[in-house]
Amino acid sequence: MKTFTILIVDDSAAMRSLLVSTLETLGTISIVQAPNGFEALRILPREQVDLILTDINMPDINGLELLSFIRNNPIYKDVPVVVISTEGSRKDIEKGLSLGANEYLVKPFQPEQLLEIVKRFL
Repeated sequence: MKTFTILIVDDSAAMRSLLVSTLETLGTISIVQAPNGFEALRILPREQVDLILTDINMPDINGLELLSFIRNNPIYKDVPVVVISTEGSRKDIEKGLSLGANEYLVKPFQPEQLLEIVKRFL
C-alpha cells in the first residue's frame, strides 16, 4: 500500500498538531510540517508531496501566495491544495478557489470533514 505524503502549512503549532492527530487516523500517511509559506517552499523540492493543506494568514509568504506559486510551477501544479482558514466569507472562499485551491475548509471544522476531503484527494 502506497504511503501518501501530506504537507501541512500553518503558523499555529496547535493547529498543525490538531491536523496531524486527525490525519494519523488514516494510517498509511507521512506528514511534513511547515510553520509558514516560506518554509513550505523550502520543503517542496525535497519532498514528494501528494497533498498540501495550508492556512491563509501566515507571516512571510501567506497561503494565497503559496497557492499561486504552486499553481504557476509546472512541477507542483497538479498537487491538490486544500486551504484551511478562519477566513470564511464568500469572497475569501471564492478568492482561494479562483487561485487554484481544490477545496476550502473553514475553521473551526469537524475532524470528519477534513478526513472526507483528504480521502477524496488520496
